[in-house]
Amino acid sequence: MKLMLAVVDDADVRSLTEKLVSAGLRATVLASTGGFLRQGNTTLLLGLEDDQIDTALDIIKGTCQRRKRLMTYAPPEFPALSMPIEVEAGGAVVFILPIEQFHHF
Repeated sequence: MKLMLAVVDDADVRSLTEKLVSAGLRATVLASTGGFLRQGNTTLLLGLEDDQIDTALDIIKGTCQRRKRLMTYAPPEFPALSMPIEVEAGGAVVFILPIEQFHHF
């Protein structure tokens, strides 16, 4: 058994959770905030059997798309000179961890 942590863009959460549920996979959804863009993310926790990992990864990869966004950047030496820059955001970051024990009460 594995614990999958998937950090995804808020824009993809509804579609992603619907697809996971349709595939028979359940997730716990936690609100989170990204450090770089300081925008909302969602972290999904999924307890998965080894044979469910590829299914979950395929769903996440097919659902969570990277997007271009504008953010305001202000050089530290000239904070009044803020300028918009385009950055790529979104997609998903996925961690898969082994589970030593699992208890459901």
